[in-house]
Amino acid sequence: MSTDHSRIRSWHEHRSAYQASLDDPGSFWAAQAERFKWHRKWDEVLEWDFEGPQVKWFSGGRLNITENCLDRHLDDRGRSTAIIWEPNDPKEKALRLTYHELHERVCRYANMLKRNGVTKGDRVCVYMPMVPDLLIAVLACARIGAVHSVVFCGFSAQSLADRINDASAKVVLCSDGMFRGAKEMPVKSVVDEALSHCACVERVLVTRRVGWDVAMDPARDRWAHDELAEVNVFCEAEVMDSEDPLFILYTSGSTGKPKGVVHTCGGYMVYADYSFRNVFQYDPGQVFWCTADVGWITGHSYMAYGPLLAGATQVMFEGVPTWPDPSRFWQIVDKHRVNIFYTAPTAIRSLMACGLDPVLDHDLHSLKVLGTVGEPINEEAWHWYKDHIGKGRCPIVDTWWQTETGGIMISSLAGVTDERPGHAAYPLPGIQPVLLTPEGEEITENEVEGLLCIRFPWPSMLRTTWGDHERCRQTYFSAFKGMYFTGDGARRDADGRYRIIGRVDDVINVSGHRFGTAEIESAINEAKGVVESAVVGYPHEIKGQGIYAYVITEGPVSDPEEMRGRVLEAVTAGIGKIARPDKIQLVSGLPKTRSGKIMRRILRKIAEGELDKLGDTSTLLDPTVVDEIKGGRL
Repeated sequence: MSTDHSRIRSWHEHRSAYQASLDDPGSFWAAQAERFKWHRKWDEVLEWDFEGPQVKWFSGGRLNITENCLDRHLDDRGRSTAIIWEPNDPKEKALRLTYHELHERVCRYANMLKRNGVTKGDRVCVYMPMVPDLLIAVLACARIGAVHSVVFCGFSAQSLADRINDASAKVVLCSDGMFRGAKEMPVKSVVDEALSHCACVERVLVTRRVGWDVAMDPARDRWAHDELAEVNVFCEAEVMDSEDPLFILYTSGSTGKPKGVVHTCGGYMVYADYSFRNVFQYDPGQVFWCTADVGWITGHSYMAYGPLLAGATQVMFEGVPTWPDPSRFWQIVDKHRVNIFYTAPTAIRSLMACGLDPVLDHDLHSLKVLGTVGEPINEEAWHWYKDHIGKGRCPIVDTWWQTETGGIMISSLAGVTDERPGHAAYPLPGIQPVLLTPEGEEITENEVEGLLCIRFPWPSMLRTTWGDHERCRQTYFSAFKGMYFTGDGARRDADGRYRIIGRVDDVINVSGHRFGTAEIESAINEAKGVVESAVVGYPHEIKGQGIYAYVITEGPVSDPEEMRGRVLEAVTAGIGKIARPDKIQLVSGLPKTRSGKIMRRILRKIAEGELDKLGDTSTLLDPTVVDEIKGGRL
């Protein structure tokens, strides 16, 4: 066994590596970092203080992450396929880019950004569908030291504007439109609407995808293909400090304002590569497919960066799993001989509901590893995935991590450590989870539940929230002294495996995407005729959690469906379709304490149908409102 523990291939090696990461974290992570090209080696592996919080990894180190994603592979893997882009329409030809070709396209795109005024430290907002230019744009930003902020191309103009303004983005990268299943949808017009509220943007660069004639502001907007024709094919990489910001990614919180989570260059690079190779047990030549959009952290760590750092071949898919029919995922697996398949439990459950016929038409013999991400996978879906997709021979890695953690934290390692349905399993070497009571006491025994915290830094952890470090401290480091609080509850079994129970704060996990209740309520309250609202999550057989909204209107409503339509339109405009409530109950009041606090616990129990478990309601300001809400439950 190599002393650097960079690739773990047995349970014995896992235990040895884990102990080494506890005994000497500095040496453990330094060994992982030695794999990469550094312009200057680090002075200190780790400096940290969770009170600040102030965390620095590989201080003094100088590097560029794209040299390690691309240039480092050119001699040995230059002709190997880096990206297989599978378009939305199966009749459209797939595109393959070698590492040489991807390197050239990234350099050309980086030069286009420089030509349009982007310099080191500038923020660039990327609002694109899953086309090659999205991935290329992200890497091009990193190439020149610009900080990229990818916004999922499904968020509304208002959500986009909020993120552009928060980051003071100088440039927006987008497309004319997008294909999504059978639909053609606007992109540039959404950007135009957003920019009517943004004074900071100086340039918009537009990729042609759908072929539409879109409005172009001659002072601000440029077609990317015209600009790319004016630049050359080499761009020297900007040398970055290990702790320079690499990207901002916005995640919902318990307030209405999204948080700009900041990840930095050196530590994120080391951990994205380390976790990718070990969790998925990736071997050179294998084809990896992560179905996540780059607009989410999964698409950052296990598409844009992790696989490329490891020199992998990966699939990038523009479409949806059920179009033109529910066999689309399995058709792509066979077509491109996918070996490792990483998707969300929501997708698995939706495909389960379509029956087995779409699966049985496909061989799926190339698959070696299956993975899930975004939320805990229920046991029924786990067994369906194992038996019918993996044919009983593929290990499943049920990965737990967050936007804030930057990489997979708790997971089995494919075929190396054991697996148990519903359990994320064991922490990766280098990760130190702990369960606490609500009072902050550590729970050391097994077969218990507690609040999941992390007691020691890891390289890819967030450093701050953009423009508001105090919010970072308050959100993640203030609940328990000396701990990063994940916001999740967890259970540890007799063998030390972790099972994630779910959020303990006012955040709803819909199909693996987190939305703050305050954010959704704020959007609902913009609807005409709405006085107040309260939102909770409830179990949903496809999405994991659905959104249940209780809405107080200005007066009696003659057409409840019309009012519900207004609420849905308001959420679509304020956030995007992905956050639209599944159920909207019109109510005359909400259960509140005498101090005015909404008792979400009661609303949650009603939404879940547990009407006999509401607890004592006599201390509420108006206990009778609970009976009314129970009677009108949807």
